[in-house]
Parts: sequence; C-alpha cells; structure tokens
Amino acid sequence: MVMRDVDYIVVGLGIAGISLCEQLEKGQKSFMVIDAPEEGATARSGGIFNPTVLKRFTPAWNASVFYPVAVDFYKDLSKKLKKEIYRETPILRILNNIEEQNNWVVASEKVGLKNYLRPEIVRNTNPYISAPFGFGKLLGTARLLKNVILTLYKNELLSKGQLLNDLFEYDTLHINDEGIEYKGITAIKIIFCEGPGVLKNPFFPTKAIIPNRGEYLIIKAPDLKLKELLKGPIYIIPLGEDLYKVGATYDRDQTISETTSRAREDILEKVKRMITCSFNVVGQTSGIRPTTIDRKPLLGHFNEHPNLIFFNGLGTHGLLMAPYLSKVIYDNLEEGTPISEEMDIRRVLWENLKDIGLIDVGLDFIKNV
Repeated sequence: MVMRDVDYIVVGLGIAGISLCEQLEKGQKSFMVIDAPEEGATARSGGIFNPTVLKRFTPAWNASVFYPVAVDFYKDLSKKLKKEIYRETPILRILNNIEEQNNWVVASEKVGLKNYLRPEIVRNTNPYISAPFGFGKLLGTARLLKNVILTLYKNELLSKGQLLNDLFEYDTLHINDEGIEYKGITAIKIIFCEGPGVLKNPFFPTKAIIPNRGEYLIIKAPDLKLKELLKGPIYIIPLGEDLYKVGATYDRDQTISETTSRAREDILEKVKRMITCSFNVVGQTSGIRPTTIDRKPLLGHFNEHPNLIFFNGLGTHGLLMAPYLSKVIYDNLEEGTPISEEMDIRRVLWENLKDIGLIDVGLDFIKNV
C-alpha cells in the first residue's frame, strides 16, 4: 500500500460512519475509511426514521434536537448521491382499545409530540388489517433506503480512493504520541464507528455495549396493498412489489447474527394478529443492535488512548441520532467542545467506580483528566 497521510482514519461505514465522513468533508479534513465487507447494523435495520417511541406514546430521547438536523442531513445526502434515499411515509399505529384511543389524543397535545401525532383517530378501511379501534397517524416519519445509501456512498468513496473494503486488523495498529499508523496510512486520530463490531475491538470495554439481536421476515402479500408503515406488536414495512419487511424481535445479549426458528414463529404469530390476508415468507434476516444500559450513545475517547475515538451505542434510533452526534464528535475533536456527560464514553468508567463504592474518591479526577 502507498504511504499516505490523512487527518483521520474512520473504521466502519454504517450510518454513524457516513454521518461522520460528511462532517469531515464539510470541515475540509482528509480521511480514509476502512470498512468490512459483511453487512453491519445499518444494512440489516428496518430503515424506519421515527422521532417517537410508539409503544408508550413518548418522544425519543432528545428527538427535538436530533430530528431537524437528521431531516436536513438526509435530504442533502439525497442531492449529493443524486438518488431518492429519504421517502416520507406516515406510520399508522394500531390502537387496541378505547383507552389507547384516549391516550393517543392526549399524547398528541404534548410538547415534543404534537408536531408528529395527529389527534384524529383514523378509521381502518383496509379489509385485511385487524384494527377495529382504528389507527393513530404519525407524520414527519420516513423510510430510509439504507442499502441504497450504503452502496452509493461506498462507490463515492471508492472513486476518490478513500475506502478500503477490508476487515480491520487491530494488531497492526500502531499508536504513538504523534498519532497512529495503520498499514501505511498515518493519521492524527482514528475513529471507530463499528456498531456491534466494536465487541471485537481490544481497545473497547465490551461490557459497555449490550448486543441485541433483531430478526425480520420478508413476506409477500399481494392482497394487502399497504403504502404506509404499519405498527402493531411489530412493524410491517412496504418494500414494493407486494413485499413487506416485518419485525423485529429483541434478543438481548446475543452476539451471533444468525436467524432462528424461534424468532420466525414469534414474528409470524404477531403478523397474523395484524393482517388477515394470505402471505408467503420469502426471506429472513438478522442483525445485532449496539445498545447501552442507559440507551444513550458512547462518544469520545478513554484517557489512556486520546487518539482512539469511539462513535457507538446508537441502538434502535441510530438513523435519527447519527447526523447530530457526528457534529458533536467533530466539534469535540476540532474545537475542543466538551461532550456532555450523558453521552461521554468515559461514563462507563464512572459507573464502574459507583459499582465498587469509589465514586466520591475518583469521579472528579477521571472526569477532569
């Protein structure tokens, strides 16, 4: 490999890596991306862009901050890639009883939700959907064509000579006071945007991530004719040509991304509670979500390796959070802007101190190092 100097090496090209690359490019920083050939969490996700938690009719954490930045980001990325990647699509939330109808109407008036939840209960007119109490309709939501994003963005980087399609080999990473060097590439810092792949990273405390396996089925249902995203006990996501992605399951502490018969049966049981038309299963997929115990991201570095940066822990709302969080990381690296304590990766060390009763002795020291 030809020796080259860059400002940053970025490891991983899911939505976190792409968002970060856009920030680096905007700041006119040079960078090289190393991305494993296999699919990551973004590629295997449902691709739903939603600023709420529909199980409880609440806004997602920090949604009012993340949402406007993310909408602008995906619209700008569509223009850059010259392809539609952000498809505005309402979500219909199946309401199960009169109490949920009332709860929906009340929630639609709350700060943080009234811009998204329509107060009117939508009557069900689709004979193949089981929704006798109707739907709550959610606007401002979208389906992201994440596989299109990943393919086109990789091609863009390849055309510029900024991408290596290769597994990252940690034992060939050299760290010194000046920066880092990896296979002939020298950089000031390296940023790991690996999603669940970070569990193999020897520089990362693996207990900081709780792997959560999610599985989907792909079904073909010619009679359903559904255009909106349908949310009941699971999502039914229209893919076109009478195909739908349905799921997902939540299987905590699973690190192996393989499909299971148990998940298939669970999803099928829930699909049959939502729709009554016949359908065929044509595929099954599985992926690992990088979640955290407090459901907040892990950003920044540990004190012993200030040149090794982590951008992880985005969990189930990564598509919503990544654009804003990439700017948080960039501003920290380039402007010295502090990362808030609730997002700083070093909080996993602070929590360890709490667990062993040394919080009063060591917390202020660690925070200020």
